[in-house]
Amino acid sequence: MAASLRQHPSFSAPSALSCLNRSRRAVVVRCCAAAGEQDGSRRSTLGALACGLCAGFAIATTAFPSIAEVRLPPLSNDPRRCERAFVGNTIGQANGVADKLLDLRFCDFTDNKDGLKGKTLSAALMADAKFDGADMTEVVMSKAYAVGASFKGTDFTNAVLDRVVFDKADMKGAVFRNTVLSGSTFQGANLENADFENALIGYNDARKLCLNPTLSEESTIELACKR
Repeated sequence: MAASLRQHPSFSAPSALSCLNRSRRAVVVRCCAAAGEQDGSRRSTLGALACGLCAGFAIATTAFPSIAEVRLPPLSNDPRRCERAFVGNTIGQANGVADKLLDLRFCDFTDNKDGLKGKTLSAALMADAKFDGADMTEVVMSKAYAVGASFKGTDFTNAVLDRVVFDKADMKGAVFRNTVLSGSTFQGANLENADFENALIGYNDARKLCLNPTLSEESTIELACKR
Protein backbone atom coordinates (compact mmCIF):
# COMPACT_ATOMS: atom_id res chain seq x y z
CA MET A 1 0.00 0.00 0.00
CA ALA A 2 2.71 2.48 1.00
CA ALA A 3 4.74 1.73 -2.13
CA SER A 4 1.78 2.22 -4.45
CA LEU A 5 0.95 5.54 -2.82
CA ARG A 6 4.50 6.82 -3.28
CA GLN A 7 4.30 6.01 -6.97
CA HIS A 8 1.13 8.05 -7.46
CA PRO A 9 1.85 11.45 -9.09
CA SER A 10 -0.37 13.36 -6.67
CA PHE A 11 1.11 11.82 -3.55
CA SER A 12 3.51 13.90 -1.48
CA ALA A 13 5.77 11.72 0.64
CA PRO A 14 7.00 14.55 2.90
CA SER A 15 3.42 15.48 3.80
CA ALA A 16 2.17 11.98 4.52
CA LEU A 17 4.41 8.96 5.03
CA SER A 18 7.17 11.13 6.43
CA CYS A 19 4.85 12.11 9.27
CA LEU A 20 6.41 9.25 11.18
CA ASN A 21 9.84 10.17 12.54
CA ARG A 22 11.88 7.77 14.61
CA SER A 23 14.68 8.73 16.94
CA ARG A 24 16.59 6.67 19.44
CA ARG A 25 14.30 7.59 22.30
CA ALA A 26 10.95 8.58 20.86
CA VAL A 27 8.28 7.73 18.39
CA VAL A 28 6.92 11.01 17.08
CA VAL A 29 3.60 10.89 15.31
CA ARG A 30 2.96 13.92 13.14
CA CYS A 31 -0.23 13.17 11.29
CA CYS A 32 -0.71 15.73 8.56
CA ALA A 33 -4.09 17.05 9.56
CA ALA A 34 -4.19 19.33 6.54
CA ALA A 35 -4.06 16.34 4.21
CA GLY A 36 -7.76 15.68 4.64
CA GLU A 37 -9.01 19.26 4.79
CA GLN A 38 -9.95 19.64 1.12
CA ASP A 39 -12.73 17.12 0.63
CA GLY A 40 -13.28 15.83 -2.84
CA SER A 41 -9.74 16.11 -4.17
CA ARG A 42 -7.91 12.96 -5.11
CA ARG A 43 -4.74 14.26 -3.57
CA SER A 44 -6.32 14.96 -0.19
CA THR A 45 -7.90 11.50 -0.14
CA LEU A 46 -4.57 9.82 -0.77
CA GLY A 47 -2.89 12.03 1.78
CA ALA A 48 -5.47 11.22 4.42
CA LEU A 49 -5.20 7.51 3.68
CA ALA A 50 -1.43 7.61 4.04
CA CYS A 51 -1.72 9.61 7.23
CA GLY A 52 -4.11 7.08 8.72
CA LEU A 53 -1.75 4.30 7.71
CA CYS A 54 1.18 6.16 9.21
CA ALA A 55 -0.55 6.78 12.53
CA GLY A 56 -1.76 3.19 12.67
CA PHE A 57 1.80 1.97 12.17
CA ALA A 58 3.10 4.21 14.94
CA ILE A 59 0.41 3.08 17.37
CA ALA A 60 1.12 -0.53 16.39
CA THR A 61 4.73 -0.28 17.56
CA THR A 62 5.00 -2.65 20.48
CA ALA A 63 8.34 -1.19 21.60
CA PHE A 64 6.74 2.00 22.86
CA PRO A 65 8.97 4.41 24.77
CA SER A 66 7.64 5.89 27.98
CA ILE A 67 4.24 7.53 27.69
CA ALA A 68 5.73 10.98 28.20
CA GLU A 69 7.81 10.57 25.05
CA VAL A 70 4.89 9.82 22.73
CA ARG A 71 3.50 12.75 20.78
CA LEU A 72 0.05 12.32 19.34
CA PRO A 73 -1.47 14.29 16.46
CA PRO A 74 -3.65 17.33 17.26
CA LEU A 75 -7.19 16.57 18.35
CA SER A 76 -9.45 16.19 15.33
CA ASN A 77 -11.72 19.16 14.64
CA ASP A 78 -14.41 16.92 13.14
CA PRO A 79 -17.58 17.71 15.17
CA ARG A 80 -18.79 14.14 14.62
CA ARG A 81 -15.52 12.40 15.39
CA CYS A 82 -16.98 10.55 18.40
CA GLU A 83 -19.84 9.18 16.31
CA ARG A 84 -17.35 7.53 13.98
CA ALA A 85 -16.86 4.86 16.66
CA PHE A 86 -20.30 3.50 15.74
CA VAL A 87 -18.98 2.79 12.24
CA GLY A 88 -15.36 2.02 13.08
CA ASN A 89 -12.61 1.23 10.60
CA THR A 90 -14.13 -0.37 7.54
CA ILE A 91 -11.24 -0.72 5.08
CA GLY A 92 -8.14 -1.57 7.08
CA GLN A 93 -9.83 -3.78 9.66
CA ALA A 94 -7.39 -5.15 12.21
CA ASN A 95 -4.37 -3.67 10.45
CA GLY A 96 -5.47 -0.18 11.47
CA VAL A 97 -5.36 1.25 7.93
CA ALA A 98 -8.02 3.89 7.37
CA ASP A 99 -8.78 6.87 5.15
CA LYS A 100 -9.05 9.01 8.27
CA LEU A 101 -7.64 8.69 11.76
CA LEU A 102 -10.19 7.34 14.26
CA ASP A 103 -9.86 9.96 16.99
CA LEU A 104 -12.01 9.14 20.04
CA ARG A 105 -10.02 11.06 22.62
CA PHE A 106 -12.16 12.60 25.40
CA CYS A 107 -15.34 11.06 23.92
CA ASP A 108 -17.94 9.75 26.36
CA PHE A 109 -19.52 6.35 25.62
CA THR A 110 -20.65 5.66 29.19
CA ASP A 111 -23.26 2.86 29.38
CA ASN A 112 -23.47 2.52 25.60
CA LYS A 113 -25.10 -0.88 25.07
CA ASP A 114 -25.47 -1.23 21.32
CA GLY A 115 -23.37 1.25 19.33
CA LEU A 116 -19.93 -0.28 19.97
CA LYS A 117 -20.61 -4.00 20.06
CA GLY A 118 -18.67 -5.89 17.41
CA LYS A 119 -17.10 -2.77 15.90
CA THR A 120 -13.57 -2.58 14.54
CA LEU A 121 -11.77 0.22 16.38
CA SER A 122 -8.25 -0.63 15.31
CA ALA A 123 -5.58 2.07 15.63
CA ALA A 124 -8.10 4.31 17.40
CA LEU A 125 -6.86 7.08 19.67
CA MET A 126 -8.83 6.60 22.90
CA ALA A 127 -6.75 8.48 25.45
CA ASP A 128 -8.89 10.00 28.22
CA ALA A 129 -12.13 8.70 26.71
CA LYS A 130 -14.90 7.13 28.83
CA PHE A 131 -16.34 3.68 28.11
CA ASP A 132 -17.66 2.91 31.60
CA GLY A 133 -20.33 0.20 31.53
CA ALA A 134 -20.25 -0.01 27.73
CA ASP A 135 -20.94 -3.22 25.83
CA MET A 136 -17.76 -3.76 23.79
CA THR A 137 -18.22 -7.47 23.29
CA GLU A 138 -16.57 -8.82 20.13
CA VAL A 139 -14.86 -5.52 19.32
CA VAL A 140 -11.51 -5.50 17.52
CA MET A 141 -9.19 -2.94 19.09
CA SER A 142 -5.93 -3.99 17.52
CA LYS A 143 -3.17 -1.38 17.86
CA ALA A 144 -5.34 1.15 19.71
CA TYR A 145 -3.98 3.78 22.13
CA ALA A 146 -6.10 4.04 25.28
CA VAL A 147 -3.77 5.64 27.82
CA GLY A 148 -5.69 7.14 30.73
CA ALA A 149 -9.07 6.04 29.38
CA SER A 150 -11.84 4.77 31.66
CA PHE A 151 -13.28 1.28 31.10
CA LYS A 152 -14.93 0.68 34.48
CA GLY A 153 -17.28 -2.28 34.14
CA THR A 154 -16.79 -2.45 30.37
CA ASP A 155 -17.66 -5.82 28.85
CA PHE A 156 -14.91 -7.05 26.47
CA THR A 157 -16.20 -10.62 26.21
CA ASN A 158 -14.95 -12.34 23.01
CA ALA A 159 -13.10 -9.17 21.98
CA VAL A 160 -9.70 -8.94 20.28
CA LEU A 161 -7.46 -6.52 22.18
CA ASP A 162 -4.23 -6.95 20.27
CA ARG A 163 -1.32 -4.61 21.05
CA VAL A 164 -3.52 -2.05 22.81
CA VAL A 165 -1.88 0.45 25.18
CA PHE A 166 -4.08 0.50 28.30
CA ASP A 167 -1.44 2.14 30.47
CA LYS A 168 -2.89 4.23 33.34
CA ALA A 169 -6.43 3.28 32.30
CA ASP A 170 -9.15 2.67 34.91
CA MET A 171 -10.42 -0.85 34.21
CA LYS A 172 -12.03 -1.61 37.55
CA GLY A 173 -14.53 -4.44 37.08
CA ALA A 174 -13.84 -4.80 33.35
CA VAL A 175 -14.78 -8.16 31.86
CA PHE A 176 -12.22 -9.97 29.67
CA ARG A 177 -13.94 -13.35 29.35
CA ASN A 178 -12.60 -15.31 26.39
CA THR A 179 -10.83 -12.12 25.28
CA VAL A 180 -7.65 -12.09 23.19
CA LEU A 181 -5.07 -9.99 25.05
CA SER A 182 -2.00 -10.41 22.87
CA GLY A 183 0.75 -7.83 23.27
CA SER A 184 -1.42 -5.34 25.19
CA THR A 185 0.08 -3.33 28.05
CA PHE A 186 -1.52 -2.36 31.36
CA GLN A 187 1.25 -0.42 33.09
CA GLY A 188 -0.22 1.64 35.92
CA ALA A 189 -3.77 0.54 35.05
CA ASN A 190 -6.41 -0.10 37.71
CA LEU A 191 -7.53 -3.73 37.28
CA GLU A 192 -9.37 -4.10 40.55
CA ASN A 193 -11.99 -6.89 40.29
CA ALA A 194 -11.35 -7.35 36.57
CA ASP A 195 -12.59 -10.68 35.19
CA PHE A 196 -10.03 -12.65 33.12
CA GLU A 197 -11.93 -15.95 32.95
CA ASN A 198 -10.70 -17.94 29.92
CA ALA A 199 -8.81 -14.92 28.57
CA LEU A 200 -6.40 -15.82 25.75
CA ILE A 201 -3.03 -14.38 26.72
CA GLY A 202 0.55 -15.45 26.09
CA TYR A 203 2.93 -16.48 28.85
CA ASN A 204 5.11 -13.36 28.67
CA ASP A 205 2.10 -11.03 28.49
CA ALA A 206 0.52 -12.76 31.48
CA ARG A 207 3.74 -12.53 33.45
CA LYS A 208 3.85 -8.76 32.92
CA LEU A 209 0.17 -8.40 33.73
CA CYS A 210 0.62 -10.36 36.93
CA LEU A 211 2.93 -7.62 38.22
CA ASN A 212 -0.04 -5.25 38.46
CA PRO A 213 -0.67 -4.74 42.20
CA THR A 214 -4.38 -3.97 41.76
CA LEU A 215 -5.29 -7.49 40.59
CA SER A 216 -7.63 -9.34 42.91
CA GLU A 217 -6.80 -12.81 44.16
CA GLU A 218 -9.40 -14.25 41.81
CA SER A 219 -7.84 -12.46 38.85
CA THR A 220 -4.39 -13.80 39.70
CA ILE A 221 -5.83 -17.32 39.75
CA GLU A 222 -7.50 -16.80 36.36
CA LEU A 223 -4.20 -15.55 34.94
CA ALA A 224 -2.24 -18.34 36.64
CA CYS A 225 0.01 -15.78 38.31
CA LYS A 226 2.80 -17.12 40.49
CA ARG A 227 3.03 -15.07 43.66
